[in-house]
Amino acid sequence: MTGTPAVTILDYGSGNLRSAQRALERAGADVTVTHDRDAAIDCDGLVVPGVGAFAACMEGLTEVKGDWIIDQRLAGGRPVLGICVGMQILFERGVEFGVEADGCGEWPGTVSRLPAPVLPHMGWNTVDAPADSVLFDGLDSDARFYFVHSYAAQSWEMDNEGTPLAAPKLTWAHHGGPFLAAVENGALSATQFHPEKSGDAGAHLLRNWVRSLA
Repeated sequence: MTGTPAVTILDYGSGNLRSAQRALERAGADVTVTHDRDAAIDCDGLVVPGVGAFAACMEGLTEVKGDWIIDQRLAGGRPVLGICVGMQILFERGVEFGVEADGCGEWPGTVSRLPAPVLPHMGWNTVDAPADSVLFDGLDSDARFYFVHSYAAQSWEMDNEGTPLAAPKLTWAHHGGPFLAAVENGALSATQFHPEKSGDAGAHLLRNWVRSLA
């Protein structure tokens, strides 16, 4: 790839599409918002946003064949970034309001309600990122990101020695208990927080991702 990275934000009826578009454009990408399959497959980077209930997001995603698009891109090692519920639906399943729904199954595990006395988890929080993270490279350990959610993936399947299966880079945050704030697993990355609403820290993270597309 040469020149400005081409990024498609997948429009499947969920997410803060325009704010994400503006943030990615400021990060140096040429951004298109569409549900067109060819554009989503062919771009340098695909962003999958998501706001609302897990099951509703999965329904909208499957209507535009978004699950197939994600799978096809990853089969070819082509980058995908999930945001908020767009991260959650990458897991095997979600349980929300007593309703269990299948996710895309790209990662193991279940998204469930946070064990916190106050929900949603809304506002700014710090995260604990691994030293070799691409997304968080150059960010201070006290950088804060904007969250708004009541559900999250709260564990990652481990082997008998306590090592995460598939050896992803896991970033954690805490609200009532630990939960996954971000995952980086080869071409597939995602954040539970909204980088497009996270000020300078979120802008830095998006620049890191856009630069990684090269």
